[in-house]
Amino acid sequence: MADDLGDEWWENQPAGAASSPGASGGEGGGDTEMTQQETAPGPALSKKVKAPKECFLIQPKETNEDATKTRKRKKKKITDILAKSEPKPGTPEDLQKLMKDYYSSSRSVIELEELTLPDSCFLKANDLTHSLSSYLKEVCPKWVKLRKSHSEKKSVLMLIICGSAIRAVELIRSMTAFKGDSKVMKLFAKHIKVQEQVKLLEKRVVHLGVGTPGRIKELIKQGGLHLNPLKFLIFDWNWRDQKLRRMMDIPEIRKEVFELLEMGVLNLCKTESLKLGLF
Repeated sequence: MADDLGDEWWENQPAGAASSPGASGGEGGGDTEMTQQETAPGPALSKKVKAPKECFLIQPKETNEDATKTRKRKKKKITDILAKSEPKPGTPEDLQKLMKDYYSSSRSVIELEELTLPDSCFLKANDLTHSLSSYLKEVCPKWVKLRKSHSEKKSVLMLIICGSAIRAVELIRSMTAFKGDSKVMKLFAKHIKVQEQVKLLEKRVVHLGVGTPGRIKELIKQGGLHLNPLKFLIFDWNWRDQKLRRMMDIPEIRKEVFELLEMGVLNLCKTESLKLGLF
């Protein structure tokens, strides 16, 4: 009976309750081993501590990017600087210098000297106090008599060159007091085909042409516009757009202007039959 109670007692004990002291000592030893295993990966922890230091190695790249962003922001402020600076009127020397700079890489010294225009071919430059009408009245005092004697088609007496179609329309509106009964023609590409302009120049006498250098070049190439009767060539020199750029500050327009000058304008200037003005 005692044996039956003993067996029942053993069966009802929780698992591990029958462990001997020796076994307990064995578990204690196991705890020691586990503690050692837990503390053993100490070097791995030290690597984790060093990990943030590796992140600092990419900081110079971030600094460079920040510096680039700073430079870009500074470039955007150029217009602010120009807006605060006092505008300076253009002079014949400005045009001469631009021509030499443009051709310096492709022309010899002798050829560059040939590009120099005599002072006598330049009209008085705008000192920024004039409207277009008042400026033209000052530099062309005999305009009425001149336009009355003009009867040749496919030509104009005066060309006003600007940087865009919108600016050309503005100039035409602002010269009402000067043009009087003169026939004015828009010489730009926007909404107007070159063939239409050629036909108009063939049909009627035009005194004034206002437009962009690219379209004027094309009309000359196609024979729709002859330069020999031309007496005045006026550049819309001092006007600035929303980005404070002048017409000659834009590379594409500057290139077209110089190509136009080489299509006979420079030769007419040297013979003093054509006058240049900077408005």
